[in-house]
Amino acid sequence: MSVELDEVTRFLAEHEPFSHLPAEELAKLPAQMGITYVRRGEAVVSPGQVNDTLYIIRSGAVDIVGGDGLLLDRREAGLNFGYSTLVGEPESAYLMVAVEDSVLLMLPGSVFTALLAEHPDLERFFQTASRRVRAAAEELRDAPASDVLRTPLAQIVAGHTAATCDPGVSIAEAARTMDERGVSCLVLVDASWDLGVITDRDLRSRVVARGVDASQPVRSVMTQPVRTVAADALVFEAMLAMSELGVHHLPVLGAGGIAGVVSSADIMRLLQADPIFLAADVERSSAEELAGAYARAADVAVKFFERGASAAETQRLLTMVADAVARRLFQLGVERFGPPPVPVALIAAGSQARLEMGPASDQDNAFVLADSFDEATHGAYFAELAEFICSGLAGAGQALCPGEMMVSNPQWRMTEVQWDRTFHGWVTAPEPDALLHAQVFFDVRPVAGWGEGWEEMAQRVHHAALLSAKGSRRLHTHLAALATFREPPIGFFRGLVVERSGDYARTLDIKRGGLAAVVQLARLYAITAGVGEVNTVERLRGAAGRSISEKGAQELLDAYEYLSDLAVRHQATQLRAGAAPDYHVDPKELRERDRAALRDAFGVIKGTQNALATQYPTRAV
Repeated sequence: MSVELDEVTRFLAEHEPFSHLPAEELAKLPAQMGITYVRRGEAVVSPGQVNDTLYIIRSGAVDIVGGDGLLLDRREAGLNFGYSTLVGEPESAYLMVAVEDSVLLMLPGSVFTALLAEHPDLERFFQTASRRVRAAAEELRDAPASDVLRTPLAQIVAGHTAATCDPGVSIAEAARTMDERGVSCLVLVDASWDLGVITDRDLRSRVVARGVDASQPVRSVMTQPVRTVAADALVFEAMLAMSELGVHHLPVLGAGGIAGVVSSADIMRLLQADPIFLAADVERSSAEELAGAYARAADVAVKFFERGASAAETQRLLTMVADAVARRLFQLGVERFGPPPVPVALIAAGSQARLEMGPASDQDNAFVLADSFDEATHGAYFAELAEFICSGLAGAGQALCPGEMMVSNPQWRMTEVQWDRTFHGWVTAPEPDALLHAQVFFDVRPVAGWGEGWEEMAQRVHHAALLSAKGSRRLHTHLAALATFREPPIGFFRGLVVERSGDYARTLDIKRGGLAAVVQLARLYAITAGVGEVNTVERLRGAAGRSISEKGAQELLDAYEYLSDLAVRHQATQLRAGAAPDYHVDPKELRERDRAALRDAFGVIKGTQNALATQYPTRAV
């Protein structure tokens, strides 16, 4: 029996808040505790039940569910529950139900009360924990943002017919129609259903500000082509499209044609100023007001994830904020330093380009400059603008790139012709440094710019790079070597291999041999298949059945989805604890089923790497 009590003592010593008790006091607890086994689905404490026990989860998991059915928290091994009835009313306000077969240690209420009397720190811990649960319940009830985000657009525009007219009418007539209908956006439809859009903002900037004759046809100032969204699309998808395009209105198409127009103001009203959108609404912010915007967005994105969003949705939300901050900083820079002397595109690279940013993501960006750029004449301007943007992003919480792949580094400010030459060099004679740059800058996406055709200029650079890379067997072999260089942290017998020393001892990095490996594999498969997508999931889907088998692509997709989810969960825990987010996971803190899934994911990646090494032997270089 002594051995079992010693084992329980060691277990308690590893978990809050018992780890702070003096050793002699801790050693007395196991003899005063009971133990019970509950099956999955069994209620440990029911609403209204008097409870006089603190339960500590030895193994398994227990959900804390509010009276209205909302999941407030999931407690796993090492955590405890039941304290709300010990520090407050004895009748439970919550359902506490096992979601896995669980072994629970039971500390009687009398022992618990005596402990709190002797150790005020414990009392503060449990009072705070109890308040956290109540706050979570109130937050979930009062902030139904996740429900709004998943609302089909058809429900948003129902009963609000879009204002339309022919693009051949005059600007003045279009403005009168908008005024009569009380709308800020007019959809312009011709006989061939070629859509255009004119908004209040367009009338100010394109007509009034430029002194355009209002008798001219409205087609001369309308926006075309127009991005539309389907009526069965979700609010979240519309929000992402608006952010990506920098627009505030999207026509919604239903079975019978234009079902309505959804605006950013519509979404904001629905959300009632939810923090997610307060963090993302940076359009009118000053440089000072942007400070911490990305860091704040990481906090609210974590809440978004905890409300049921997928890791991919959470990453897209963070990327949306990063894009918005970058666009605003570019605009503020132009206001401060004057209009750029030649057209320029600010392109995001790496995880931002792939729409895969996490709380720990740093910044990767570059300038594509028009070929009329002259360093002696224009260099100082773009150096100032670049420094302003990069320092602003860092102030917003997006860390500077350790490898200096940023516009503040002159190496990443090139003309379109220079970019084409650089990519050609990377493709035809790849050296180690060039390969490092190529794997980042094959993942690019324009986010801001100035001058006629700036977005097309950036897209041409990316397209030319992909064309030159598709047929280069030499480059493919080098990229395959990079994709197989860092193996997943899994041993010969499928054991998880952790780091032995240093700051991350006893943890494994799920990014280096896991997420990053899938990103590299997907990039290679996309390039060899001629797929132009940069998002990892879309690359694998596009390459499936072409450069990789359907089965192999699906297995990698499953592994990537699981690792992404695990990474966001891990970082959410760190952010809640006030720690800097990273990718170093202690497998001992995972449930057994998560450890098994982690081994499976690493096994899929390792198997794909082995197959790739056979397909691209290094002697072929």
